[in-house]
Amino acid sequence: MRHIPLAAVHDAATAVYAAAVRTPLVRLDVPLPQGGGEARPEIYLKLESLQPIGSFKIRGASNAVRRLPASALAQGVWTVSAGNAAQGVAFAARQAGVPCSVMVMDTAPDTKIDAITRLGATIIRASYDECWRTVESHRSDRMTGHFVHPFDDDAFIAGNGTAGLEILEDLPDVDAIVAPLGGGGLLAGLAAAVHPTRPGVKIYAAEPETAAPLAASLAAGEARYFEGWQASFVDGAGGKSVLPGMWPLLRDSVAGSIVVSLDEARAAMRLVADRVHVIAEGAAACAVAAALSGRAGHGRVVAVVSGGNIDLSRFASLVGACA
Repeated sequence: MRHIPLAAVHDAATAVYAAAVRTPLVRLDVPLPQGGGEARPEIYLKLESLQPIGSFKIRGASNAVRRLPASALAQGVWTVSAGNAAQGVAFAARQAGVPCSVMVMDTAPDTKIDAITRLGATIIRASYDECWRTVESHRSDRMTGHFVHPFDDDAFIAGNGTAGLEILEDLPDVDAIVAPLGGGGLLAGLAAAVHPTRPGVKIYAAEPETAAPLAASLAAGEARYFEGWQASFVDGAGGKSVLPGMWPLLRDSVAGSIVVSLDEARAAMRLVADRVHVIAEGAAACAVAAALSGRAGHGRVVAVVSGGNIDLSRFASLVGACA
């Protein structure tokens, strides 16, 4: 059975802060509904949007690249991404002094494309379907160098887990953690960091209604494709399927998947901007919306604001629609 040991997360913590920063955990002030009713959970936000690349992916990418031998780095590295993993790998490659190329899916917003370019990576554009096939097969005839998988990689997952160590340090009595599901690397990393010492903490996935493969997989008891997948502004979460290699990690560590509507995600984006003055991209907003729903419990719930990389004009349009 696949297993990410806690020791691997602690090892990652000795190195990832050469690239990543320790992000704050802040309380989200949410008033009780008018007229009383059931109390809301006590919600905290883990602000990974404040990382140097605006996303938690810098943790996993820096750990994955730093663990590669010189022979693997000789021809550079490449990855496939909607934008955030690409920035993480490009950032880590620049620190290592090696070239980086990225297969970027056509759903990636301009903000992420521009950021990848600024980090010096070469961009190879591809359709979402080609990118997802590459994610599934771990290879592409169009790319050269060593492939750094954006989530299905033990070192990447262990690096992501360092966020979980920080959550436990800042909120030892946390009851539940909610994070968006793209491929599952963040959720698996959080579980690897949290469950060995706090097995009672429940970890939930958050998925948009337009792309919820984990919810479908959990219902079926096996890794599944999501029928009726649709692209949306939630470009950093909601893949087409759960990869078979990731299924054992997610099946054994995730308490459930909380599926939210796009309207709920938009409202969460607006709320975070209004109360915490932070921009949350669509995937991050799904986690906040899931926490607000109460389906992760009514205790102390941490929502991981996984990233803030969204075109400002798109953000303004989305939150304006919630007025």
